[in-house]
Amino acid sequence: MTDQPKRSRLATDGIAAPLRHAVFRRIWFASLVSNLGILIQGVGAAWAMTQMTSSADKVALVQTALMLPIMLISMPAGAIADMHDRRVVALVSLGIALVGASFLTVLAWLGLVTPNILLALCFVVGSGMALFGPAWQASVSEQVPAETLPAAVALNGISYNIARSFGPAVGGIVVATAGAVAAFAVNAVLYLPLMVVLFLWKRTSEPSRLPRERLNRAMVSGVRYIANSPSIRIVLIRTLVTGVIGGSISALMPLVARDLLHGGAQTYGIMLGAFGMGAVFGALNISEVRRRMSGEAAVRACAISMAGAIAAVALSTNAILTAIALVLAGAVWMLAVALFNIGVQLSAPRWVAGRSLAAFQASIAGGIAIGSWGWGHLTDLAGVEIALLVSAGLMLISPLLGIWLRMPPIGARNEDATEVIADPEVRLSLTGRSGPLVVEIEYRVAQDNARAFHNVMQEVQLSRQRNGAYGWSIARDIADPELWTERYHCPTWLDYLRQRSRATQSERALHQRAIDFHLGPDPIRVRRMLERPFGSVRWKEDTPDRAANEVLPVVATAAGSST
Repeated sequence: MTDQPKRSRLATDGIAAPLRHAVFRRIWFASLVSNLGILIQGVGAAWAMTQMTSSADKVALVQTALMLPIMLISMPAGAIADMHDRRVVALVSLGIALVGASFLTVLAWLGLVTPNILLALCFVVGSGMALFGPAWQASVSEQVPAETLPAAVALNGISYNIARSFGPAVGGIVVATAGAVAAFAVNAVLYLPLMVVLFLWKRTSEPSRLPRERLNRAMVSGVRYIANSPSIRIVLIRTLVTGVIGGSISALMPLVARDLLHGGAQTYGIMLGAFGMGAVFGALNISEVRRRMSGEAAVRACAISMAGAIAAVALSTNAILTAIALVLAGAVWMLAVALFNIGVQLSAPRWVAGRSLAAFQASIAGGIAIGSWGWGHLTDLAGVEIALLVSAGLMLISPLLGIWLRMPPIGARNEDATEVIADPEVRLSLTGRSGPLVVEIEYRVAQDNARAFHNVMQEVQLSRQRNGAYGWSIARDIADPELWTERYHCPTWLDYLRQRSRATQSERALHQRAIDFHLGPDPIRVRRMLERPFGSVRWKEDTPDRAANEVLPVVATAAGSST
């Protein structure tokens, strides 16, 4: 009997548990093939650049061209993933990457590729993958149960790093035997299996009863949510710093192979393969690390280990020693990135999951892109060895950030509330654009509980603001000290309805904690007021009411209550 719970826990927590679900399994294997192609193209592009120019700056810019789009368009990409069918978004984005890879193949075959053209087409491919990333990652929670989500996140990291283990070595062989044009062609072909699998996926989604947000408003909503979520904000800052400092490895790897190890394309591929093998090892042990260490302790250990590995790469002139150091670097890099990723995935509710993951991608890719540019410039000035040693030194002291920005504990996923709340009573003719709306909520709180109530309301403030409110305040009546008034604004009536529907289970519980302080038999008093009411006033006595199709329908039959 005692073994049964253990077996059940292993079935849900084991790294292979998500592969029991057919949709995830098919997409995972297809993405593995696609990642293999991307890595093969990366080897071809980086090595082609080393053949066209001796500038370390240009070589490092290949990595920047692939990563910069993720930083630039990730937030629109996340908003698009949340607004539209994520399957369709993924297919369109893969199509963009396929077009870029195909053009690069044709131009390379015709001998028309220059350094600037190579960077531009790498940017196009990177743009397609930047659009693909949030839709793909946010859809993982639709493919597996919530209890296997951390394992699914780790498996997606393993997919990329299995490809990294073999892709660069294969890419080095392809480039050495058939040239860069063959590497570009292989990448274009290997996009197709993933496109086919996504096309065949019969995704089911529950349509929202509220109209879809516009893109600019959706982006603002995503930024607002992140800005008012301390846990996500801390994870993103730590991710950015890790990307800037640790980006030296990927950016300078071609120069490590050429200048420190005096090798060719195959040596470069093998070194990248060693890094990828380490990353696979790290991903396989993510569950064990999470059980044994807190998030902050694990990130600190990864940073210190990464620092030692980068220093070893800088000082080594032996390919075997460098490969061993890169295995360690890959393992701890993957562990750190997976911990950051899981932290964001489990902190963001479904309605903003794409935008939160887009912000995570922007942080890691932006850090690598900025770092690659900086490490390339430093290498031009001081050499590969000095640049890597500086990177190692910065990585060694980076755990000091934990003094001010401590990694939040990672618990269960912040699930959406299952109960649909009733819409408020409305007697004015409102449209979705009517507003701003002002909400006032009166609480009567015992004076002995004043401080505790105020502390809870500071958390309520963040909850209201990240879901769409602004201008929040809390006031206490000077003539009646038990009377407190919470006040906030929403831009429009439709924004207010969205703000009410976005609360997660934990936020509903938080709001209930605030309500529990209320005294007396009567419930809290809620006022909802139109701040600019001229649109609801008849100009003349004989002016007809608004047409029924102009008024946003209100459904008041749902269970539950909220403010």
